[in-house]
Amino acid sequence: MTEVQVKGNLDGALKKFKTKCARDGILSEAKKRKFYDKPGVVRREEKKKNTINSKKRNKMNNRRSRND
Repeated sequence: MTEVQVKGNLDGALKKFKTKCARDGILSEAKKRKFYDKPGVVRREEKKKNTINSKKRNKMNNRRSRND
């Protein structure tokens, strides 16, 4: 469980709490678990996400190699 101590500044503590939750992935995990996804759908989405990330990585690598 994520905990933050409040020492006078409530806004600062709330900001720290939100950043800790975002870093831990609590909200994204809750969104994923809100509805059940079939295993095939999960695999398809994971594969699609990986191909998009691969294309992005290749694009960035190509840009870097051209600048060198």
